[in-house]
Amino acid sequence: MDSLSNDIKALIITTLNLEGMTPDEIETQAPLFGDGLGLDSIDALELGLALKKQYGVILSAENQEMREHFYSVESLARFISVQRG
Repeated sequence: MDSLSNDIKALIITTLNLEGMTPDEIETQAPLFGDGLGLDSIDALELGLALKKQYGVILSAENQEMREHFYSVESLARFISVQRG
């Protein structure tokens, strides 16, 4: 899952134009929002679209578990792994 986590980190950097940041600077278990990486709701939408396009995962804003899946890179990697079977 380390490879998937690194791919997600690179996708975050590219999608959100986090220039000057490397995947190594994003902690796998740190929160993506708030005190962690500091992403906001607009970033969440952009990231969600990128994840859907890249991995073909089904995202639902109405699903309360989505917030949990978007907590960290680690939780996103788990979610994508389950979705992909």
